[in-house]
Amino acid sequence: VQLQAYGGGLVQAGGSLRLSCAASGRTVSSYNMGWFRQAPGKERELVAAISWRFSWRGGGTYYADSVLGRFTCSRDNAKNTVYLQMNSLKPEDTAVYYCASGDGRNYYPNEDTYDYWGQGSQVTVSS
Repeated sequence: VQLQAYGGGLVQAGGSLRLSCAASGRTVSSYNMGWFRQAPGKERELVAAISWRFSWRGGGTYYADSVLGRFTCSRDNAKNTVYLQMNSLKPEDTAVYYCASGDGRNYYPNEDTYDYWGQGSQVTVSS
């Protein structure tokens, strides 16, 4: 299983970025997919996740309070890719962002249930 996150960069506060996570060896629509971040000196945290059961009608996404209303997690089954659209970025969003995959039988907002991790993508938000 390989997960490759990309799309990070430097952006001014209030700007937007979209992270992508291309998966190989695992079908994103059959597994829970999560976006984590780790800022210097802080613990890694789960900021968004999408359940394998996700549908636009039924839902199936999770967001940490710190990003709720600003970040949107989605996926493209045909491309086997998940996305994290980040709007209204703040300096406190600066971190290395990772995508991860976990067994769909587990509760997807539980960050302990993810077992495959990709390389991170740096996001830096300047004030």
